[in-house]
Amino acid sequence: MRRRVIIGAAGIAAAAAVAAGGVAVATGGGDDGPQSHQYTPEQAAKAKEAALAATGGGTVNSVETDDEDGATYEVEVTTPEGDTVDVRLDERFRVVVIEGDGEDADGG
Repeated sequence: MRRRVIIGAAGIAAAAAVAAGGVAVATGGGDDGPQSHQYTPEQAAKAKEAALAATGGGTVNSVETDDEDGATYEVEVTTPEGDTVDVRLDERFRVVVIEGDGEDADGG
């Protein structure tokens, strides 16, 4: 019974992520949970657009709310060169900082 509850909860969480605008959720333990997903689908789309413009393209891996370095949003992007970076944006979707992704830097 407990296994069904856990599997059911995971399915509900995945459905909620899709319903929230299809934002990819970070894998490998990098996701900080529901508290890091406090944004609307429109905000996520603007954050993705700003991050991709800042990196010259690439693939968005995840979007989270973030307060590190004075940011409001953190967008993880795999650049066209294959590097993974965190693009931190303020509330107006302006770049605060771009830095190497911690997981990538650790070899994870």
